[in-house]
Amino acid sequence: MGKRLRGVSDIRRWFHRNETPIYFVSATNFNLLGIDEWVRNFRHVNYIDCFDGQHPNTFVPPPLPHDEFESIEDIVAYLLRHPDVGEYVGRRARDRGQAARGKVVFLMFDERAEQAAADLGLEVWFPPAALRARVDNKVETVRIGDKAGVPSVPNVLAPVRSYADLRRVAAGLGPRLVVQAAYGDSGHTTWFIDDEADFGEHAQEIAAEPEVKVMKRIRCRGSAIEACTTRQGTIVGPLMTELVGFPELTPYRGGWCGNEIFPGAFTPEIRRQAVEYTFRFGEQLRREGYRGYFELDFLIDQDDGRLYLGELNPRITGASSITNHAAFAHADVPLFLFHLLEFSDVDFEFDVADLNARWSDPEYIDEWSQLVVKHPGPDIDRVLAAPPSGIWRLEADGAVEYSRFDYHRRAVETEREAFWLRIAGPGDFRYEGADLGILITRGRLMTDDFELNDRAQAWIRGIRRHFVGQDLAPRERDEVPVALSGPGFKML
Repeated sequence: MGKRLRGVSDIRRWFHRNETPIYFVSATNFNLLGIDEWVRNFRHVNYIDCFDGQHPNTFVPPPLPHDEFESIEDIVAYLLRHPDVGEYVGRRARDRGQAARGKVVFLMFDERAEQAAADLGLEVWFPPAALRARVDNKVETVRIGDKAGVPSVPNVLAPVRSYADLRRVAAGLGPRLVVQAAYGDSGHTTWFIDDEADFGEHAQEIAAEPEVKVMKRIRCRGSAIEACTTRQGTIVGPLMTELVGFPELTPYRGGWCGNEIFPGAFTPEIRRQAVEYTFRFGEQLRREGYRGYFELDFLIDQDDGRLYLGELNPRITGASSITNHAAFAHADVPLFLFHLLEFSDVDFEFDVADLNARWSDPEYIDEWSQLVVKHPGPDIDRVLAAPPSGIWRLEADGAVEYSRFDYHRRAVETEREAFWLRIAGPGDFRYEGADLGILITRGRLMTDDFELNDRAQAWIRGIRRHFVGQDLAPRERDEVPVALSGPGFKML
């Protein structure tokens, strides 16, 4: 077990001297970008080379023929079975004279990844995929929240086979309803039902679910918070605003498309309550057998100010880039390091209450925003040219121009600059909902009324202009994988 780590300084030193190879295997390195600067021997293994070979700690194997990808789990399984990945992992272990190959973490994974990792001699540093799938169920999230004393929007959990069923089970929830499936991205599996015509548009999908969450429609504002449950208790990051459903960014109503973090985003009472609710939920997750990193979405009722549990993501998320690079993370350590610590064999202790109080202090929060730019569709074309990853500049005339290469957002000096992480590149298809890239900049990109501000609009217009597409011939359209037009495929 070795020496017990006591406090943040010991933890920082331990990761700085880490000898164990740790791999993040995913489609891109976006979610854990920068963790390699905190953790020695941390490497990214990715399907997409967002940095065109210029990121020093990213390995992208050459493409091999594969079955059509329908999910991030498919990509992870492909990477773990790629012979060049096996050689890369083996070579790094041999170079260190180590019998053990190392550890591996993911954005998404399933039982195939668990087996493939075991075949490579890698230990998965996450709870079992089966457990993650169980708690990731939106219906189960309500039940876990109820046990933890964390309220959800007034709802009922029930099978719904018809519009008559819906109105019967939702009696007392009002005429305007929100229906959610147990699994899936909220932009695709959340339906807003006012009348029978609305229900008819989604009747087949709703009826196919064994159980759905039927909620009262409230006028709400979205927020997100990330946390990590450990043997010492649950550590809670700061509450962030969410960008949801902006048609300039996503074709999906209710679809997540970015975040903001800034000191005055929420009242002290809302911040305090969010931290308390997240701590309670994390402690209940631990009782359920889950440990490590997770994220909660909260809904703030704009009419009465109440805070409600929205969704659980038992994993790192698209917001992890914001959480792990905020000022509080640089003052102490990124939140994800506590996840790695929890799965390591080292003994540790720290003051959870003190850490949570410090991380919720506005003085430890600086202003950053990120936009996730998707293709609005419904047209499909092939990308001929795309803006490369790096630092871009917003000029006075509204033009967005490439400034210089970098692979870290801290290189952004002012609100006139932004870090762009390219996802879709030359040769890729642009289809409805395809992730084109992520833009991260200092300051806010929404107004106080939670609308995109002028600067956000300028960045979106400017970065889109650097994409050049080519229409597909009729015969080429038949070559586009069917999964690309489906709602279940996403990179983030």
